[in-house]
Amino acid sequence: MSLLHSFVSHALLVMTAFSASAAPLRVFVGTYTGTTSRGIYATTFDPVKGTFSEPALAAETSNPSFLGLSPDLKVLYAVNESPSGVRAFSISANGSLSPLGEGSTEIVGPCDIAADPSGRLVAVANYSGGSVAAFRVLPNGALGERTALLLHPGKSINPERQERAHAHGVTFSRDGRFLVVPDLGIDQVKVYAVDRDAATLRPQASADLAITPGSGPRHAAFSRDGKQLYVINELSSTITVANYDASSGSLHTAQTISTLPKDNAVASSTAEIAVHPGDRFVYGSNRGHDSIAVFKRDPKSGTLALVEITPTDGKTPRHFTLSPDGAWLIAANQESDTLTVFAVNPQSGKLTSTAHRISIPRPVCVRFVAQP
Repeated sequence: MSLLHSFVSHALLVMTAFSASAAPLRVFVGTYTGTTSRGIYATTFDPVKGTFSEPALAAETSNPSFLGLSPDLKVLYAVNESPSGVRAFSISANGSLSPLGEGSTEIVGPCDIAADPSGRLVAVANYSGGSVAAFRVLPNGALGERTALLLHPGKSINPERQERAHAHGVTFSRDGRFLVVPDLGIDQVKVYAVDRDAATLRPQASADLAITPGSGPRHAAFSRDGKQLYVINELSSTITVANYDASSGSLHTAQTISTLPKDNAVASSTAEIAVHPGDRFVYGSNRGHDSIAVFKRDPKSGTLALVEITPTDGKTPRHFTLSPDGAWLIAANQESDTLTVFAVNPQSGKLTSTAHRISIPRPVCVRFVAQP
């Protein structure tokens, strides 16, 4: 089947899933500033055509690399990597952002942020500080007091990247009872129980997951059925599949699989991981190889089998996201200043490059303001 035929077939499938009047979806993009970028950008995405509107600056702020959303989709949270800080913005009906203030600056190198499903607290991973922080959320969605700052002790075998802890991601379980924090520096996924009433976190050391030394766990994503956690490892370019016990929060390794071709000779590291809304596929990005690895997920065991590795049509895919319906994948190519759009085959999970792309300076994180 030709690429054109594949894309046309996909478009027909999408058209049957949406009415012609399907409303465009709001999208926010976090960036690195200091050159041509000025902060957080906003655009809209047509879920039928797979196209973006012209992006516009939504909020001027320093290095808002990663973004999170409140459960009601009315507040956007952003980390400011440098200078270190976290901020909250209310989302207006027309998509503009209004500042709600910032959280404590007593954190170092924030690199990921997420709100819990109840909307009572926000968690932040601090790369340079080797810690995870929690903030109480106020009634208007603003960040209140910092309720936790938990340091990760230890190091691992890579003397340049693992000389100490480097917390890299924050991901809440689907029921919101636990938070998992991949730490690149100590080769562990730390597990915390979520205390919603106190808006804080409690360590669950017995539930922590040890990753193969030198792997550098970066980000993680739960399967929709809540049975597995998928951890992408930056330094080894692998994905660790872990079985998840929802009652205790504990994790147990089931598989480790590479995100790169066997004959790869290009220096590369991974970045983002996502589970398809239908739970049938898992995706991971490679920086250097500049590609997305596509895996088929076994519905019983949760283990993965490689389907394909597809170029992202850009340089350094720092982040990517799937549209809420799973019909499209958007890759944020940090070093080529582009968002590129791929059609997702609903049967195989394979990606087909489209001609749809927009220019945004140094894009790092893409968030749809819609429920998956």
